[in-house]
Amino acid sequence: MPLPSLRRVLTAASAALGTLALGLGTAPAQAATPLDYAALGDSYSAASGVLPVDLTSPLCLRSTANYPHVIADRTGARLTDVTCGAAQTKHFTESQYPGVAPQADAVTADTDLVTLTIGGNDNGTFINAVTACGTAGILSGGQGSPCKDKYGTSFDDQIDAGTYPALKAALRAVRAKAPHAKVAVLGYPWITPAKADPSCFVKLPLAAGDVPYLHSLQAHLNAVVRRAAEETGAVYVDFAEASAGHDACRPAGTRWIEPLLFGRSVVPVHPNALGERRMAEHTLGVLGLG
Repeated sequence: MPLPSLRRVLTAASAALGTLALGLGTAPAQAATPLDYAALGDSYSAASGVLPVDLTSPLCLRSTANYPHVIADRTGARLTDVTCGAAQTKHFTESQYPGVAPQADAVTADTDLVTLTIGGNDNGTFINAVTACGTAGILSGGQGSPCKDKYGTSFDDQIDAGTYPALKAALRAVRAKAPHAKVAVLGYPWITPAKADPSCFVKLPLAAGDVPYLHSLQAHLNAVVRRAAEETGAVYVDFAEASAGHDACRPAGTRWIEPLLFGRSVVPVHPNALGERRMAEHTLGVLGLG
């Protein structure tokens, strides 16, 4: 090999060895710091009725397969889960049960992510409406709209007068504890279809005219949740489209919500394990984390 060519080869080899030595002597890059994640909310967040049960807080009927756990598993986040069945917005700032701290206590200045589903228990909206309309449906044999005829706008009026301001106060309390956190407020997936399905009466005994009545009530609640979220700088996670076709009238394996009767959960009219996974996946997509 001519001398100039030999010099070029030796020079290139020396440079390569130097680069290799530099790489071996440099400490590896540190892994990204996990998100500090606080999960708040009611039984839709806690996945009440879904196994396995979180035995660290048995009064809360919390599952370790709830959507916060799915999100934490998918992202590697450090999860503090204080979700609790039957929680109302007031339980963000006051104790729900003896020995159960206010939920907002789980949020600190270091919190990066907060998720929650809340509002459905304020004024007893869900349980009162489902119980009243279910009873009316059975007594009417599924005919007419006895629940709508009796209660009219009363449930909606309570949402506007009580739930909306309580939601804003609760979200402001969270924001005050963690001003830099991403706060995601999840809407409630559909419980009923948009119109009556006669084959569903045995599982969800609502009169034909009360099915759209309850559907509209849930849409109103979700609209108020969205409004409160947007007015307090939170992200609203909308399930209106994502959960369509997965209501309690659908067969097992398709439905996200268990029916009132003949379901597969000890806590009816609540998300099942599939619903919790899908809620987590949709939330991850909205937040750009999945």
